Parts: sequence; structure tokens; C-alpha cells
Amino acid sequence: MTTKKTPEETQLLMAVMDWLEQAKTTFKDNEAISNEVVAQAHLENYALKLFLFADKQDREQNYGKNVVKAFYTAGVIYDVLTTFGDLTDEAVQNRKYARWKAAYIHNCLKTGETPVPGPMQSDNENQDNETESTDPGQPAPSNTDNFGFSTNSPAMPPMPPSVPTSFNNSLPDPNLALKAASQLPPVPYTPDPNPGGFVPYDPSQQPQTALLFGDNSSVAQLSPDQIAKAQKYCKWASSALNYDDVKTAISNLRNALELLQTGRDPA
Repeated sequence: MTTKKTPEETQLLMAVMDWLEQAKTTFKDNEAISNEVVAQAHLENYALKLFLFADKQDREQNYGKNVVKAFYTAGVIYDVLTTFGDLTDEAVQNRKYARWKAAYIHNCLKTGETPVPGPMQSDNENQDNETESTDPGQPAPSNTDNFGFSTNSPAMPPMPPSVPTSFNNSLPDPNLALKAASQLPPVPYTPDPNPGGFVPYDPSQQPQTALLFGDNSSVAQLSPDQIAKAQKYCKWASSALNYDDVKTAISNLRNALELLQTGRDPA
């Protein structure tokens, strides 16, 4: 949307706010709505799930609108996660790569070109120098600055014809891309090495637990914020196991243990 709101944009934003208030009331007992820690873990896990799905489809050269939407939506969710605080280095890299890849595949499909799977070596340096407001690494024409989508239309890709019945269908859906992405099949997947800075957990490169954390009997004096962060790591580990992502679960549990024993946040 533009900086100066049009009447149509204002009307949409008001409808979205009404929808959010209704959803907040309807799902008040859902921890993902009422608890920020759970909400953050849920969003991070969902963003990673979309990112891994899109990356797998890209590397298998299964190109289509769903791949674009999955990459784009993952980037949007990472943007939302900044409201909880600074992103991890991994999340920052995933966000940059997802934004660039969504625009790149979208433009290739639009022009009839065949996308190149995985990261482009010639663009890696540009991605590293990318700022929050621009994306110079994307091979896109000047009229696709909004990550491959026209700035005259809503930021989200078009929504599919079906609308979940759990919400009031009379209200416009503010999460068009999320609706499309929610129909994607769950994909338990271990990605190929380093998709644009995304580095999966490698047990062979990790120190032994005893060396990393020292004496298991040691316990640090933690502040309430540190305890809350340790709880987040545990919740993230639990969420990762829901998608059979054992490596991510182990990594989060190690982070929680190190924080509890040393008081240092490894992230």
C-alpha cells in the first residue's frame, strides 16, 4: 500500500481491524492468541515450514504460483516476527532469501523464462548488502519493486476461491497469501545446503554436550526475561517435533540448556 492511504485502503484496513478483534474474541482461549511466547513460536515454526516447502519445490524445479506464495508469505511472516524483537541471524537470512526468490520466480513465470533452482551465485553478494527497504539482488524489472507484485494492488497475492468456514465470511480476509499457503501439504524436509544463507543444523560440527555446557549440575541465576526466553526455546523445540524436524528441536533444546546453565543466550 502507498504511504498516503486511499479511501479504499482505509476501508480495507478498518475491515481487517474489525476482523482481528472478532478473531481475538472468538479464540481468546487459544494460547497462540493470548500468549505472546506461544504466538511467536507458532509464527516462527510456520514461517520455517513454508520456507522449507518452497525451497524444496524450487530445488525440484516444481514451479508455480504456490511456490511464489509460499516464499512470499514466509517473508511476510518474518516481517511480522520483528514485532517480537530482533530476528535471529538464520531468520534474517531466510527472510532475505524468501523475498528475493518470490520476486525472481514470479518474474520468470511472468516473462516465460525458466527459473534457476537454488541461490544464484552472482547475486549472493548483492543479497548480503541488501537493506530493509530494498532488494537489489533480485533480477526484476523496475516495476516490481514490491517483491514482484504490483504496488497498485494489495500486498498479498490473490486469495484462492475457498474461504475457511471458521471465520465470518462477510468480512474480507486480511491474509490472502496465508490462506493460499495454508492449503500447501505439510512437507517434513531437510533442505539442501545453504539456500541463500540458510544453514541447517549439522551435528558433526557441534561440540559435545558436556564440553558445550560444562557441568550439568551448574545453574545460572536468571532474570524473568531469560526464563521466558528459555521457555521459548522449549516451545520451539516442541513445535519442531510436530513437523518431524528433529535437528531444529535438538538445536533449540541445546540453546535452552545453555541459557539455563550459563545465563548466556546463544542466539
